[in-house]
Amino acid sequence: MDYFTEQAPSYAQCLEKIRSKYGDSAKVMIKKTVPVKGGFLNLFSREWVEMTGIVSSSQAKYNFTAQTAPRKPMDLNSAELDEEKKKLIAAAGKSDPTLQMLLSEMRTIKEKIDSVSVSAGSGPVPSSQDHPTLTRIENLLNQNDFTPRYRAGIMDRVRREFSLEALEDFKAVEEKAVEWIGESILIYKEDQYQARPRIVVLVGPTGVGKTTTIAKLAAAYMLGEIGKRPLSVRMITIDNFRIGAEQQIERYGQIMGIPVESAENYRELKEVIAFNSENVDLILIDTIGKSPRSSVELAEMKELLDACGSRAEFHLALPATTKSSDLTEILKQYEPFGYRSVIITKMDETIRLGNVISALSDKGKCVSYITEGQQVPKDIQKAEVMRFLVNLEGFTVDRMKFESVFPGDESELIRWRQ
Repeated sequence: MDYFTEQAPSYAQCLEKIRSKYGDSAKVMIKKTVPVKGGFLNLFSREWVEMTGIVSSSQAKYNFTAQTAPRKPMDLNSAELDEEKKKLIAAAGKSDPTLQMLLSEMRTIKEKIDSVSVSAGSGPVPSSQDHPTLTRIENLLNQNDFTPRYRAGIMDRVRREFSLEALEDFKAVEEKAVEWIGESILIYKEDQYQARPRIVVLVGPTGVGKTTTIAKLAAAYMLGEIGKRPLSVRMITIDNFRIGAEQQIERYGQIMGIPVESAENYRELKEVIAFNSENVDLILIDTIGKSPRSSVELAEMKELLDACGSRAEFHLALPATTKSSDLTEILKQYEPFGYRSVIITKMDETIRLGNVISALSDKGKCVSYITEGQQVPKDIQKAEVMRFLVNLEGFTVDRMKFESVFPGDESELIRWRQ
């Protein structure tokens, strides 16, 4: 075997030069750029391409003497080729320190590629550029059903704010990730100065638990468990079409001693609200469950609920068990109602809340209440960041630390506007 080294102004020209001199059987092993002096008194230099490789002795002679004759490709098996590479590397390394360093880098890259190839077939392989801490954090986010977009936001922030050395402290990175998740959860703050009566309308798809949630809110406010003092409450339902819906809320009202009335159209709803506005602090309105895909039905219900007036507060009820893509669609379809917050229901029916946190964060929506279980009025509470953080699966959450970062409800007594 013979070694060759050729130079030319460009990669294509150098390759053409080699093929012209040594034929197609020539194997280029090393490519690099080299400075070539030129110009007046050799004061100016430019970079050329230099290629080093191997070719069989007979083929080299043949191409020097009879370049127009047919070319016979070199017949080398992989073992012979590896041996020639070793010889070339040894020869080049002794004569060129720069080339030796380049070859060392190439060996390192090859080792990384080989290590990734060994892992193939055993599931997703993390990028060789990712620190183990980054991989662990991303796996935890994925485990909790956070959306790809939300995960990417957290991971980008980790990469920006933690140096390679700081990533060695997994606990510190994990703690910061939990803090960022907490910061993304927006909590609804009630207006402390309310006009009497306060009108709260609960909307949402079918089967999310609106009627039970209305009953829980009524009992909690009547008993003073929310708002710091007992309020006089009335319940109104416009859900007269679902079998048993009116009877269900009336049954709740009888048990709690809270009057319940119904309305079927705009005029009736306006009259019922006006009739109950004197000496009543809070009116809760239960609505008909509508599919977010039925824009016509949603528009009709919105027209009916306009009877509540401009002061009415709309809150959207959504179950924690809904997948993130559906949550996003529902949040979007109910936008015309101008809802102030989201009430998360059925928290007891799931162990992962990344879907909820992701959807609310993506839309910039706040959460006011969470419900779990069917007991009235026990299974409802004002939303708190900690309630979501302690539900994170796999994350270590320092409750004492984060309760000081995200304190619970500190709302004052509601004051009525005159």
